[in-house]
Amino acid sequence: MAVQEARQGPEPGAHDGGCACGDCPHGAREGHRRAVAAFLVKRDEFAAGQGLPAAVAHSASASRQWVSEELTQSAELVAERGRAEGESWLSRVWQRTACTVGAAVVTLLLVQSLTAIGAGWTTARTAGLLAALLLGGALTAASWLHRARGGALAPVIGEDNRLSTSRVVAAAWVLFVAYAVLVLVGRLAAASGPAERDALISGLDLARGAGAVTVLAVVCAIAVLVRRVVGLRVLGQRLQKVRAHRPRAADLLTDDAGRGTFADIQYVVISAVALAFAAVRLARRPDQLPDLPWGLAVVVLVSAATYLAGKYAEGGRPVVLSVVRSREAGDLDGPIRTGDDIEIRGAGFVPPGAQTADRLSRMVVRIGAVHVHVPLVPVAGGFSNPTDAVLTVPVPAEVEPGRVEVQVITAAGVETNRYAIDVTD
Repeated sequence: MAVQEARQGPEPGAHDGGCACGDCPHGAREGHRRAVAAFLVKRDEFAAGQGLPAAVAHSASASRQWVSEELTQSAELVAERGRAEGESWLSRVWQRTACTVGAAVVTLLLVQSLTAIGAGWTTARTAGLLAALLLGGALTAASWLHRARGGALAPVIGEDNRLSTSRVVAAAWVLFVAYAVLVLVGRLAAASGPAERDALISGLDLARGAGAVTVLAVVCAIAVLVRRVVGLRVLGQRLQKVRAHRPRAADLLTDDAGRGTFADIQYVVISAVALAFAAVRLARRPDQLPDLPWGLAVVVLVSAATYLAGKYAEGGRPVVLSVVRSREAGDLDGPIRTGDDIEIRGAGFVPPGAQTADRLSRMVVRIGAVHVHVPLVPVAGGFSNPTDAVLTVPVPAEVEPGRVEVQVITAAGVETNRYAIDVTD
């Protein structure tokens, strides 16, 4: 549908991403969608051999270079519109936060009203509702104050502009424990007798909530440690990271390439189950911190350790394994000469999340002292060059004959090892 709209052109009066409506979300979103559609049309046309000017159609290398430059310019426009759409989306998060908080408070009120039938309304129900209002109001206020940075999501967005699984899990436990303490504060404020006040204060004893406190400490430590681990691995070129246009909910369960990861999924699922259990315990015993059983607490700790081990194991530095002369059907075998295409074989050339054309166009191959941009070769539905394991680039005339070194620089700025080849006249 998007491709058909791009062929037909924009509708009269439709937003195209260049409107002057202030923070109008439709302009950014529509502009990004149309830019993507236009890029897909152009890529598929070039893949089918259409749209080439007569001046370059006679030369395979010239046409390939021309197509690559055209696609690169179109991809840069898509990336620019994508960044604008991401900023617009972040600026609207505070409104969605307010709606979500309001819906959660109303749902809590309905649940408490239904469960109060027959049992009657209690002080604990009032304290729980007031705690929800206080916590929700604080979240809404903080979201409005930081509306330009993603509102309530700002603390859980990583440096790569994706939702951080470890931070989201830690934030969920922090909010839950804060809510549980506010419930106790409300009940303590409404307590009339000293015996009742002493019972509520004893509900905060470490012996009552040791399991929940331990889990809270571990998940918060994991969030801090993961940030440190990822940062050091990126600086040490052992992990490739590219920035996303905007955070998505799927980031909690997937890697940067959008593939589901076991470590993240099990951490989120087990933490959600443990939080649900703790919430039920709080509803049943609102006079003390949720006494999370040690068996369930240990399960959460094992899940956190698995998640941390997964962060240590992911990634790896790209590597060049071999470089050969690219040969087409009918060509004679021979050494690598200037003007020939070379095929670089290895692994890790395309970082996770860098499969888009604007990222692929940033890949560079250093041949001796000459930097060669990797050409984009479109095919139906994608690109045949570059790929994660194979790159094809021409050897320019500026390369001096003799023994030279080949090195790949990925879109994340990570350099591979150097591989020596012989170039003849």
